Amino acid sequence: MARLNCVTVLAPAKLNLALDVVGTLPNGYHDLDMTMQAITLHERVVLCRSPYLNLRLPGSPVAPNNKNTAIKAALAFFDYTGLLAGVDITVYKSTPVRAGMAGGSADAAAVLVGMNALYGARLSMSELCALGAKIGADVPFALMGGTCRVQGVGDFLKALPPCPECWFTVVMPDYGVSTPEAFAAYDRVGSSIHPDCEAQEAAIRAGDLDALCAAAGNALEECSGAKDTNAIKALLKDHGAVTALMTGSGAAVFGVFRDEASAQAAVAAARQRWKQVYLARPDRGGARVI
Repeated sequence: MARLNCVTVLAPAKLNLALDVVGTLPNGYHDLDMTMQAITLHERVVLCRSPYLNLRLPGSPVAPNNKNTAIKAALAFFDYTGLLAGVDITVYKSTPVRAGMAGGSADAAAVLVGMNALYGARLSMSELCALGAKIGADVPFALMGGTCRVQGVGDFLKALPPCPECWFTVVMPDYGVSTPEAFAAYDRVGSSIHPDCEAQEAAIRAGDLDALCAAAGNALEECSGAKDTNAIKALLKDHGAVTALMTGSGAAVFGVFRDEASAQAAVAAARQRWKQVYLARPDRGGARVI
C-alpha cells in the first residue's frame, strides 16, 4: 500500500430529529433517547504527516488549543496505537459553534478517521467509536453518521434506514448555548415536550415523513435560554416546514421541508433577520476520507 502523506476528511454535522430526557443514570449523567440525522453540512479536515502536533482553524473563532476536540482525538489515537508520530491538522469549519449540531464532535471524528487512513492503523469502527466516546458523547454518531437511534449518553447507537427524502433549513442566531447550562436548566424546570422516539423510529422504517415529523420534538427546547427559537420556528412553518424544532441543546433551529423550493424560500426569508442560515439534505454517511 502506498504511503499517504496527507488526507482530507469530510465530517457531517448533525440534527436531532428528536431528543428526550428519560431519566438520570447512576453516574449522574442524563439518560437520553434521541434520533440523530447527519446532514450535508460538512466540516473539512486536512491531516498531514508531521513530527509535531499542530492545529490550524483558518477563519474560525474557535481557539486551536489542547482543549479542542481535534487535538484530543489525535492524542487519543496516538495513545491507543502507540505510534510515535505527529500530525498537522487543518480544520475548515462550516458548522456554527455552540449550535447543537456537533461540529466539534465531527472534527474529532474526522481526525480519528483521517489518522487511521494516514498511518494505516486499520482500527475498526468499534475501536474508533470507543476512542471517540472518550472525547465527546456525539463523536460515535459523527463516526457512524446516517440516521441513528441514540440512547444513554450517546453511547448506545442503532443504525436506522435512511430517513425519508426531505430538505432542511437551519437557522443559527447570533449567540450560542452552553450544553451544561441547558441541562442544568432542565433539571430546575423540566419540560412539557417529550417526543415519541419509538414512533419516530417506526416512521423512519416506514419511510413516512409526516409521521416522522409528528413524533419530532426536543425536551431541552423550553429551557435552553435561546430567545429566538419560537420566532425561527414560526418563520420556518410559515414557509411550509412540516415541522420545526431546536437541535441538541441549541441554539440552532431547523425546519423539515418536502421540497427544495420551499426550503430555499425559507432560507431567503430567514436571511433577512439572521446571518447564519444553511440549506442541507440528509447525509447517509459519517466522517470519511475523500
